Amino acid sequence: MTAIAVTIAGSDSGGGAGIQADIKTFSALRVYGASVITALTAQNTMGVQGIHDVPPDFVAQQIDSVFSDLDVRAVKIGMLSQSAVIEAVAAGLERYDQTQVVLDPVMVAASGDRLLAPEAVDALRRALFPRALLVTPNLMEAAALLDESPAEDERTMCRQAERILAFGPKAVLVKGGHGSGRESTDILMDAQGMRRFSAPRIETRNTHGTGCTLSAAIAAGLAKSFPLADAVAAGKDFISAAIGASPHLHVGRGHGPVHHFHALWS
Repeated sequence: MTAIAVTIAGSDSGGGAGIQADIKTFSALRVYGASVITALTAQNTMGVQGIHDVPPDFVAQQIDSVFSDLDVRAVKIGMLSQSAVIEAVAAGLERYDQTQVVLDPVMVAASGDRLLAPEAVDALRRALFPRALLVTPNLMEAAALLDESPAEDERTMCRQAERILAFGPKAVLVKGGHGSGRESTDILMDAQGMRRFSAPRIETRNTHGTGCTLSAAIAAGLAKSFPLADAVAAGKDFISAAIGASPHLHVGRGHGPVHHFHALWS
């Protein structure tokens, strides 16, 4: 059987994040990728110049088209900027009984541009968190979800992960890539307890799409029937290698993309 994953997210016209990063990640990891586009962005490595939301009924139509035909093994959810779109996605997941769901609560781009309307945060927590196998906030997103300051140590990351777990997902991965120190450590929290995933921190400007890429890589692992912890470990290895190889790409004048095809391009 062909492993199939679907990304439900926004389009990045610059190609480094969103739908484009997810499809590249799926392809690099030998998973067939399909998509449901929730928003169009006018975006490049310098920032986000504009957002055009896709109407909720058309998001629902895309979901029906994809899930009624393809044998979807995992779903990655990214940018959902409006409450009505969040509700449409939640209804679609229920309609097609999707449980292998990785939810990346995309709230702010690497450039600092806000991608989620403030009033949509409650809808995200209420409608989608309980349907997610895994939620993957970075330090700033975890803090925003809880109305707290960003964690500065692993103890606080663990406490925030436990609080987010109370919103209903099966597991939470608080990502430490925006932290400091020689290692970038992510904390996975679920009913079995806490696990750490660490890698050497890489100093680079090419950080555009890192969160999208990691969550898509985890979804790819789930589509290939990896247990969750193994999918997280494989995803961490993939994003670390993609960041490490990013200097081989020369794209844009700002925060450049990671190298999704580092293992395939000479």
